Amino acid sequence: MSLFSRLRKALSSSAPAQQPETVVTSVPVPAAPDSALLAEQEEKVLRAAIAAGDFRAVAPSVIDGSSTRTRQLAAEAIDDPEQIRELIRKVRGGNDKNVYRILTRKRDAALAIERQLEQQQAEISTLTADIERHSRRPFDPLFTPTLEQLENRWNAVAAHAAPDVAQAAQVAIDRAREVIAQHLRHVAAQAARELAAANEAAAARSRREEEERAAAAAAAERTSLQEEARRAEAENRETEARALSQIGGLLRKALGALAAGNSKVAAGMRRTVEEKLTTAPPLPAHLANQLKQLDAKLEELKDWKSFSVVPKRAELIEQMESLIGATLHPPVLAGQIKDLQEQWRTLSKGAGEDVETEWQRFHEAAQKAFQPCREYFESQDQVRKENLEQRGLLFERLRAFEANHNWEEPEWRTVITAVREAKQLWRQHSPVDAAESAPLQGKFDELTATLQSRIDAEYARNVKARKALIDRAGGLLASADGRNAAEEVKELQEQWQSTGIVPRHEDRKLWEEFRQHCDAVFQKRQQEFASRAAALDTNRTQAADICEELERIAGLTDQELLENVKKLPELRLAFDSIEELPRANARQLQDRFERAFERCKRAVSGQQARDIEHAWMGLLDAANPVRAYRLARARQSAASELDALRQSADDHIASIAQSPKGGIDALKRALADSGGDDLAANERALRTLCIRAELLTDAPTPAEDQPLRREYQLQRLMQSMGQGDTRGGEQLDALAFEWLGAGPVDEATYVRLLDRFKECRKRALKFSSR
Repeated sequence: MSLFSRLRKALSSSAPAQQPETVVTSVPVPAAPDSALLAEQEEKVLRAAIAAGDFRAVAPSVIDGSSTRTRQLAAEAIDDPEQIRELIRKVRGGNDKNVYRILTRKRDAALAIERQLEQQQAEISTLTADIERHSRRPFDPLFTPTLEQLENRWNAVAAHAAPDVAQAAQVAIDRAREVIAQHLRHVAAQAARELAAANEAAAARSRREEEERAAAAAAAERTSLQEEARRAEAENRETEARALSQIGGLLRKALGALAAGNSKVAAGMRRTVEEKLTTAPPLPAHLANQLKQLDAKLEELKDWKSFSVVPKRAELIEQMESLIGATLHPPVLAGQIKDLQEQWRTLSKGAGEDVETEWQRFHEAAQKAFQPCREYFESQDQVRKENLEQRGLLFERLRAFEANHNWEEPEWRTVITAVREAKQLWRQHSPVDAAESAPLQGKFDELTATLQSRIDAEYARNVKARKALIDRAGGLLASADGRNAAEEVKELQEQWQSTGIVPRHEDRKLWEEFRQHCDAVFQKRQQEFASRAAALDTNRTQAADICEELERIAGLTDQELLENVKKLPELRLAFDSIEELPRANARQLQDRFERAFERCKRAVSGQQARDIEHAWMGLLDAANPVRAYRLARARQSAASELDALRQSADDHIASIAQSPKGGIDALKRALADSGGDDLAANERALRTLCIRAELLTDAPTPAEDQPLRREYQLQRLMQSMGQGDTRGGEQLDALAFEWLGAGPVDEATYVRLLDRFKECRKRALKFSSR
């Protein structure tokens, strides 16, 4: 229980009938305990409660503490936000401004911590959502730097996140890293596929070129054979005509030789005719009759033998037998066998001798030598037949593919592969018989042309679609919104992947053009991001400079402060004009600015209070010459001395440059007041004013005035019982006006009491500036 509470209780039990308005001067009351001792005891009890953590017992001392020190100590000990808010409501509007400031400061600090925690949790929630959303995005050029930025921000706040939130964020980060890993694996696999495709394409190109060369050689060979056949036919006709002419000539010469008795020449010519007959057309009637005549005449000469042809036949038999088992290529071997047979037929005609034994030997040797050729030509016929059958099967498969394929939703890569492989296999199934394969070749060419026309139409559609995407990507470069442009480019990239097939030679060219536009948009976005970051940094620097200027102004005093404080509206406008600050610094700079601005306002208020106090001090100093004049008049000093003191008082009053309202009038009234001759009463009044000022400012009272202080406290308690205590700076000013109107006392006493009174005002000014 405080001293005032104890006094109320004692008075209510001893004098219940007294009116609160009556001033009691001689009522017998128990001697009041020393207030300093009570305050010391109360502080010890309060510290014990604080040490014990009993803050419910501490809270009442914030309001009912007997001294300012006790109330402030109790206010500093309260940390519970609810208690702080309740105590603020109770002390709001009271006279103890220091306690109110302590409580509001602690409340603001708690709110600042709460806001910081809320901002931190909001940042954690935002970061978690951003990381989660980012981890589910497809990979793009900004994916890795964005993840690094999010990870750096997360590492700054991860320690304050809840375990489940931290785990979820880590899972999202791991998922995002897996996206990067998958992209790298995809790039590696794509590179491997492209390399394999390039190798396969090179091999296919090499095979195709080889096949084309082989086909060209075959075509050239066929052309050559056809040309040779035409030439051979023409030559054959010419040869036949020439042969008939030659045969006619030979027959005439042979008959002439026989007529001349030269049978040998006639027989030779007959053999020549026989040779000619193998390649000659049927003989006309006149030549046939001549031939019969020649043969009849030669029959007459059959006993004649031509010994000249026997060695030649033996030579031809030996040459034919040497070809048995020869390692020559079958077509070459067949040509040599045919040549020997032609020579044999030439020797065997016209001689008339019996050569059957030699012919059998020659014929058997020819059959044996021709056996490899026979097997070769039979195998070639089988190969042509098999190739033609395989081409027929291939055509049927391709036609079934064309008929059964879903052309509403075609698989174009499958179609392209089918056509390409069908052509390759068609070329591989060669040679074939040209005449037999001609109808099938026409059907195959028609079918592949139909499929290729479908492919070409799809190629044209897809090329057109990709060119449209290229135009759209190029148009995005002029977009003012770089962020939206980058997002649209990502959508265009996804559309590009789904546009379908295009020719390989155009695919690379279109992709390079499209990628250049995309890279340009992303580069522009990066430049905009860098420019925005630079602008934010410039704004941050500008805001920091404004805060520094405010802090500098807050540290000024006197006239320099008042001159610089004119810049406050301009600085406020400049800070509010900053469009955007970095998120990491915005709250800090805003709080710093508000604190500095508030410091400037407090500095101005403090300076104004000091100026007002300076005016009061000057007014109190001017009151001393007035006191001297009134004291001399009360002592009935000489007129000359009174005039001099009056003049001095008037001069001091006239020299006051700045005075509180009514101050000079109060001095003039005091100067004109002719009363106050009781010096003892005047001294008591001044001492009482000092005590009242000391009570208002919680200042100690000298020991000699302690009885007077207790007496005044008792009187005031009786006057204001139930009305509470009213204190404030306005009362100090009222005391100063009372001081100006107080009666005169001697110089030494007045100076000592004036110093006490001034000290109270200085103390009040000091507390108000905190």
